[in-house]
Amino acid sequence: MPDSVIRALATLSLMCKITVLLGLAAFSSCSSDDRSRDADARIFVVTTTTMITDMVKQIAGDKVQLTGLMGPGVDPHLYEPIPSDGIALSEADLIFYNGLFLEGQMTSNLKSQGGIDFGSTLSEDQIKGQKSHPDPHIWGNAEIWANCVPLVVKELSEVDPPNSSHYKERGDQLIKELRDLHQWSRSRVDSLPEDSRILITSHDAFEYFGEAYGFEVVALQGISTVTEAGIAERVKLVDFIKKNRIKSIFVESSVSPEAIKSIAEDSGATIGGELFSDAMGEPGDIEKSNDEEYDLGTYQGMLKHNINIIVEALK
Repeated sequence: MPDSVIRALATLSLMCKITVLLGLAAFSSCSSDDRSRDADARIFVVTTTTMITDMVKQIAGDKVQLTGLMGPGVDPHLYEPIPSDGIALSEADLIFYNGLFLEGQMTSNLKSQGGIDFGSTLSEDQIKGQKSHPDPHIWGNAEIWANCVPLVVKELSEVDPPNSSHYKERGDQLIKELRDLHQWSRSRVDSLPEDSRILITSHDAFEYFGEAYGFEVVALQGISTVTEAGIAERVKLVDFIKKNRIKSIFVESSVSPEAIKSIAEDSGATIGGELFSDAMGEPGDIEKSNDEEYDLGTYQGMLKHNINIIVEALK
């Protein structure tokens, strides 16, 4: 069966699922599901990825009731909604999602529910990939991620004016932290010889990261994890690793490690560690590196982890 037909059938199937879920939500106002709205005066905000959930949490604090649909280790490219997602989306005052088709076949429903997409903050020149298939992994660049903060502050303030000064103050602080993190990341990578700055991962989630921090990025799979790499792609990558004498390659927390482990075995490279690509770590999971502690369940901790793992493995 042609790929176009398979994709069309998959899209139709998922849209039917989401339509049913949203229909069920209309009859679930008394549901006790932990993703449904609490009976308090706070606004109810729903987010998709862990990175977006973390940003809203850092800006809003306890001023909102926040529900993230996707948890640590979840691949948003492959995510399928569950019944409580339909309830949450139907009750939300605000919905934030990444956009640029990261959420795959959920995108049209997120739009129809009035969701606000982070991808809208980028100019056409900033968006990587092809126009018909944009690269959605914008959080790889902390400077770009900082530029998404004003969007969240604006939308929260419009829906919840009494707390607008709270959102503005915390948003400004987060922007400063992210820009400082951007500079820290560049400085950390400066310790790595330029000819060692080749980053090989499971799927092509690090192009924004690579441009921001000076890495050539090579991936086994494409921008999405929907399609697995074939034999030709695997052979080509093994040859590239051998030719460039690359010491280490990396698995990702939200993608099966088996293919990359096989590439490492065939090429003689080591596994340099596990990177966070499409999802962050567990909140409260504290890591220590270079005499500094950080929470892997925060954006700041996720990026520091990735930078430290890569630099240590490739130096």
